[in-house]
Amino acid sequence: MKDIPKRFPEYSIMHKTILNQIKKLEKEDKSLEIQNKIKIYTLELKKIEDMFPKDFFEK
Repeated sequence: MKDIPKRFPEYSIMHKTILNQIKKLEKEDKSLEIQNKIKIYTLELKKIEDMFPKDFFEK
């Protein structure tokens, strides 16, 4: 099991912000530019989730 990162509050806020941004973009236009932004945000989200114990952000 992984330990919680030292900068836990910052990463937790980043995770929530990125997740909200992805949801917002998914409701918008389905253009290639928007899809690329979603892909980039999803990769960043995965990096943050990998720093935490498994299922830490699951609801």
